[in-house]
Amino acid sequence: MVSKAFLIFICAIYSVICATSQVDDISEHDMHPQFRDLPRSKNVRANEMEAEIEYWRESAQERLRSKLQIENSLNTNRAKNIIMFLGDGMSLPTVAATRMYMGGEEEQLSFEKFPHFGLSKTYCVDRQVADSACTATAYLHGVKGNYGTIGVNAQVPRYDCLGETEESKRTVSIAKWAQDNCKATGIVTTSRVTHASPAGVYAHTANRDWENDQDVTDAGCHDARTRDIALQLIEDDVGRNLKVVMGGGRREFRDRKIFDEEGETGFRNDGRDLIDEWLAEKRSRGNASYIWSNQGLKAIDHENTDYLLGLFEPSHCLYNIEIEQNNLQETEPSLSEMTEAAIKVLQKEENGYFLFVESARIDLAHHDTLARIALDETKEFSKTIDIARRMTSESDTLIVVTSDHAHVMSYNGYPRRGNDILGLSGRTGSDSLPYTTLSYGNGIGYYNTYENGVRKNVASLDWTNPYTAYMATAPRDSETHGGDDVGVYASGPWSHLFVGAYEQSNIPVAMAYAAKIGPYVAESDETCSGGNALKLPLVVMVVICLMRFMF
Repeated sequence: MVSKAFLIFICAIYSVICATSQVDDISEHDMHPQFRDLPRSKNVRANEMEAEIEYWRESAQERLRSKLQIENSLNTNRAKNIIMFLGDGMSLPTVAATRMYMGGEEEQLSFEKFPHFGLSKTYCVDRQVADSACTATAYLHGVKGNYGTIGVNAQVPRYDCLGETEESKRTVSIAKWAQDNCKATGIVTTSRVTHASPAGVYAHTANRDWENDQDVTDAGCHDARTRDIALQLIEDDVGRNLKVVMGGGRREFRDRKIFDEEGETGFRNDGRDLIDEWLAEKRSRGNASYIWSNQGLKAIDHENTDYLLGLFEPSHCLYNIEIEQNNLQETEPSLSEMTEAAIKVLQKEENGYFLFVESARIDLAHHDTLARIALDETKEFSKTIDIARRMTSESDTLIVVTSDHAHVMSYNGYPRRGNDILGLSGRTGSDSLPYTTLSYGNGIGYYNTYENGVRKNVASLDWTNPYTAYMATAPRDSETHGGDDVGVYASGPWSHLFVGAYEQSNIPVAMAYAAKIGPYVAESDETCSGGNALKLPLVVMVVICLMRFMF
């Protein structure tokens, strides 16, 4: 007869096996039980289905199922940390042209060396060409919405004052999934921290332009019912639990009667100083610092900082070229400096972190058809990613680099190898006039291209001046986005999930799967037990076995 001691030993071994088995081996229903009984009918009109959160989640599930069928020896560790880098408006031509700006056709940006690459489709539910708001909802929440809206599904039209108040229409970001799994979270951007892309981390709004309370009332909404984006960052769950927030946008947080550190007044009209409120609330929870210059950033004690708010400009941060040409490095931090500081603060967290980093001004330079500045911003973006990768381990940190949408800058004209990417192409048109290698489909550069409907001789312009607007074929005060697919570059755990062509809304679902957060959280992690500590089933199984054979 088998002894009780032997049976107890077998039970203990079995429980250890259960506890150490990979979460990856569970079925799709166990990973995402709320979707077990979703109808698979294809008879519903596409636009009706796309207005539902479940449509986008099930679409992502379908792609995950196909990827998970591939057996290989790739990195399938659980991602302790996730860093998502967004090059706002970083189209594929922008990446290619930046190689030339950095030295030549053979150059590679840091993220082009990543092991896995894919393409994402960027359209909104209601627009062929997207903006930075609906795309933020896609790549951070896993749901596509309408143009100009953030953190809500496609049932909410833009400018709907009460659109975000209905819980069933609000979407959930990967930052919330990370916080629920006890990970630290942070934002770094060169735009206002209330701008569309960073707002996607924490906000829900029917209009991306409602950055402060005055914006809300100017739109005819009541600021007591429609919460502005800055207020959501300070008071709402995801925003108030961010441990690092750095970028521009001081004006959105202070009343118009309050002067900031550089003598500028705020844009609010409610008498509040949300920066002071943030500081007081965070100091009740730990060590908190508010900084507004690069001197302050360099003075931060990362080891003893729990919460960090850096707002370096009233509006957007300066272009990298502006900082370098005007020797402002002592006062104005670069994207790479902000990101390095953010990682140093967040990497202390036992359970890891989610960090969103945006190079926002690639987009803004393109809107002004300032190609030289757009490429310089992309170069700094590449440098930032290289620094982050060196500071982290590929074994436990998933890094995803992508863009929200493209722009209408083209790279064209048959220039010879080695030709200056920012100068003339070396060829002429049928009108015997030269043209630049880089040009735009539309934008303010039209006025450097045509006069009274006749094309100018652009050889007379100074193409070494960063503020010379590049050629454009249609007049617009602001150049438009493009509808192209954008690149997705990934390294670290489960980076192979990002290969192929797919909906932009698939991106956060794949990131969540790699980290086992959100829909894929393991039961033992819901109480913040942390890391890869012994799982609850081990203890439970041993106790059950002991009780069974001892009593």
